[in-house]
Amino acid sequence: MRQRQTHSRYTGTMHTLVRLVAIDMDGTLLPTLSTQVSPRNARALRAAQKAGITVAIATGRRAAYTAPLLEGLRLRADTPLITSNGAVTRTLNGDLMDRCHLPSPVARGVCGLLRPYGCVVFTFDRPGRGDLALENLEQAHGRIALWIEANRNAIEVVKPLEDALVDGEDPIQAMATGSIGKMRAAEAALKASAWAGACELVRTEYPARDLSILDLLPPGVTKGWALQRLAARCGIDQRETMAIGDNWNDVGMFEWAGQPVVMANAALELRAMAKTNGWKQAPSNDEDGVAVALEAAIKKCPGKLSGAPAVAAG
Repeated sequence: MRQRQTHSRYTGTMHTLVRLVAIDMDGTLLPTLSTQVSPRNARALRAAQKAGITVAIATGRRAAYTAPLLEGLRLRADTPLITSNGAVTRTLNGDLMDRCHLPSPVARGVCGLLRPYGCVVFTFDRPGRGDLALENLEQAHGRIALWIEANRNAIEVVKPLEDALVDGEDPIQAMATGSIGKMRAAEAALKASAWAGACELVRTEYPARDLSILDLLPPGVTKGWALQRLAARCGIDQRETMAIGDNWNDVGMFEWAGQPVVMANAALELRAMAKTNGWKQAPSNDEDGVAVALEAAIKKCPGKLSGAPAVAAG
């Protein structure tokens, strides 16, 4: 989200060593309207790994839409990627670490409920065409044209969309996209429906484009849930975990991590929440806020020679 900035310094101090950091991509690691990680952010990612910090990317993007953006950065092959807002965790080289599914009967039910509010897409976490299913390509193209072009080879058009939701071949998430008003109405309708307890709702908003994405995940699944599981796998304490993000789908990470960091380009309401909760604030994504936060964390690391521990897949 883009907001006019008046402050760019890194606020707050860190008294606890950082051993694990989870970093959002869009609006956080990536500059505005860019798919290229800045040189300073890239150097900070590598320096953090060299200093012994486990660096994880935590994004609403699916895994196949995330890994290519990290090519050429010389990150470790076992760098964890928390994708689809927590539903799937893989290493950068593709090894599966964790995955949850949204049962097809639930997916079929919410599909009919969401259809009147905007474009509906289901993600399956399988290679090739059919990884993404939707029923109206023109409707989606009008709202998320760049996403459609980037993912065209994975999209299968299915009419009606419920035919893509076969028992035993469950998706990992549903996504509805449309205007902010429409998606807030869709969220309210879902919360008032019989499906309210059958899925987790995660909202992302981009006011400058009047665009909102409403993700439906298996119950309890969020970026924060996935981060907690990753920390446990790595044997890293909650207090030694940092989370950096800019949007509402990052709140689960902020609430769980011992050291949450909100970007200065986050929505005013989210920055107000950060202030109320005592969360740190970093400069904006266009000011290399991720690097600023990581450089401060690296200074606290003793030795800075051992490198981040290997992360086991499976």
